[in-house]
Amino acid sequence: MDTGVEITIRYARDADFTALWPILRGVIRAGDTYTIEPGLTREAVRALWMEVPRATYVAEIAGEVLGTYYIKTNQPGGGAHVCNAGFMVSEAARGRGLARAMCLHSQDEARAMGYLAMQFNFVVETNRGAIALWEDLEFETVGRLPRAFQHPTEGLVDARVMYKWLGD
Repeated sequence: MDTGVEITIRYARDADFTALWPILRGVIRAGDTYTIEPGLTREAVRALWMEVPRATYVAEIAGEVLGTYYIKTNQPGGGAHVCNAGFMVSEAARGRGLARAMCLHSQDEARAMGYLAMQFNFVVETNRGAIALWEDLEFETVGRLPRAFQHPTEGLVDARVMYKWLGD
């Protein structure tokens, strides 16, 4: 998808958290896509998004931070060649190609870090936009977790495990 908008993706800096906090807080508090406790403090969310992952990135349009993603090792030891990534886009910027751009960027970054595959552990079934995008980017649903997510309006819904081999 070419939206004609120039998206810049770069490593997140500590100072970026001021711009990231409203994006993260909004998605987390909505409680409909992530299994993150909605009541976490700003500092706890900062640690979760900025310190725990191997790398965190921001996506900007015209210098404004509108999206973010992280990459981290999915499992230690024998599973360390598979990474996990999480993506968030500000509500105002959805539909502008940021998630697609970040996912494509994340795959290149993951390969550069030595990862051979990317796995999304818990894609909520009602997050149809994300599922359609991940499928378009050749992620496969490799498992379903029946009624694994308590959606705030839909009740118990399934979650998917989605996977893409990044190696040659």
